[in-house]
Amino acid sequence: MWLLRTLSYPQTNVFVICFSTASPPSYENVRHKWHPEVCHHCPNVPILLVGTKKDLRAQPDTLRHLKEQGQAPITPQQGQALAKQIHAVSYLE
Repeated sequence: MWLLRTLSYPQTNVFVICFSTASPPSYENVRHKWHPEVCHHCPNVPILLVGTKKDLRAQPDTLRHLKEQGQAPITPQQGQALAKQIHAVSYLE
């Protein structure tokens, strides 16, 4: 799958990297997997960082599940901080 993905990178004008605001592991994958891969193959292509599923951030079931895991939803401030860290042109939810 990795090789197939990298074949699609040439001629890319912008990357949209998404993570679920209801999944801290998804958020961490941006930093440890997706951003390094994008920067390795296309170092000068702009990145938009997008936090998805923001509606789940306040759902009792989601909060309960995350609390059981010792986690919490990703806040807009955390999304903004990650966007700054990876030099994304913008953060959207």
